[in-house]
Amino acid sequence: MKEITKEWLERAYDDIETIGEIIDNPRLTSIVALHSQQAIEKSLKAVIEESEIGAIKTHNLEKLFATVDDFIQFEIDWDLVKKLDALYTDARYPSEWGLLSYGKPTVEAAR
Repeated sequence: MKEITKEWLERAYDDIETIGEIIDNPRLTSIVALHSQQAIEKSLKAVIEESEIGAIKTHNLEKLFATVDDFIQFEIDWDLVKKLDALYTDARYPSEWGLLSYGKPTVEAAR
């Protein structure tokens, strides 16, 4: 495995570990959602690097899944992917941080 692939996967695992630490806190569900999006994005970018597809400069999970489709097969919940894509922004204001289109996720939704 390439070093860059390992780095992407380690950063994705950091997001997953963070989720594990905060998942039961109802105050932090929007942060769980944001880290979920980031863990998936970083994992897909690891596949892209390992497969030598080239750097893909997007945060859009749908595009990233489409990019790796020839290299790895996933069972994908497209509704969830669309929700996660909707929450990722280059946020500048607290109202944009990790929120889904319908507001802050419940603990159940975060799980």
